[in-house]
Amino acid sequence: MRYPFLASFAAPARARAELWRTALGVLGIAALYSAGLFVALNALAAVLGDIQFARTLRGMIGGSTPQGLALMLGSFAPMLAAVIFVTGALHGRNWRSLLGRGAGANFLRVAVPLIGLSLLLMPLDLFDPNVGRATPLATVLGWMPLALPLLAVQIGAEELVFRGYLLQQLGARARSPLVWMVLPSALFGALHYAPEDFGANAVWPALWAFAFGCLAADLTARTGNLGAALGLHFATNFAGLFLVGLYGNLDGLSLYTLVINTRDAGALGPYLAQDFLVMGISWLLARLMLRV
Repeated sequence: MRYPFLASFAAPARARAELWRTALGVLGIAALYSAGLFVALNALAAVLGDIQFARTLRGMIGGSTPQGLALMLGSFAPMLAAVIFVTGALHGRNWRSLLGRGAGANFLRVAVPLIGLSLLLMPLDLFDPNVGRATPLATVLGWMPLALPLLAVQIGAEELVFRGYLLQQLGARARSPLVWMVLPSALFGALHYAPEDFGANAVWPALWAFAFGCLAADLTARTGNLGAALGLHFATNFAGLFLVGLYGNLDGLSLYTLVINTRDAGALGPYLAQDFLVMGISWLLARLMLRV
């Protein structure tokens, strides 16, 4: 597979693409993100008090309430700030270079149709006996003015790090997709490994995240900007967080939830297969919308 726009997308990183610098950048992003999150949580604890903070933290970790989900999405703000800082301080370039030209237009051209498709297909999920009502529509709509920008923060942070910073830094040194596509996606997948939620099945959601990372990187290299990956990520998370969520897992603002035993491979398998299929279709539709 040839990617004619990869070189132009990675060009801003070429002047300072040494491996030691990239490794230091990754460590810097991780350290600044952890430090920022630590400071924010301690400030919240000081305001709320120990008991209320413990309740808030539980809600945030599980995303099981509207407030908890909002805080979870907002917790990616330090990651966003970290990658912006590292890009400027360590590589001497503006963070907008991580986006590439035309990212905004491509984001809209991908996100809007995919969200529309999710809305059209959602009634089919309601025939599933394992899917039930969750959050009232009025509550979901009331939280949208805050939740949508926070969702943009969450997906923006992840895309700027994995399909922006890492893809550019590695793509500036190597043309092989094994380097700029597979390596960042493997890290992305590993960070989604959650045995506390899925038990022995945790490898499958992690593989899903790895595959998503590869497809998002593919779209980025095909288009020469981050817009399509941002659009795919936004639409995917919009459907999973606000339309039909997984019970007990970031479902605080889900209109409906799927109630299954996620540690049972037989119960989880068909839904994971469906998610892989939807992801592939979404990737193909994104390519169709952009004609790449």
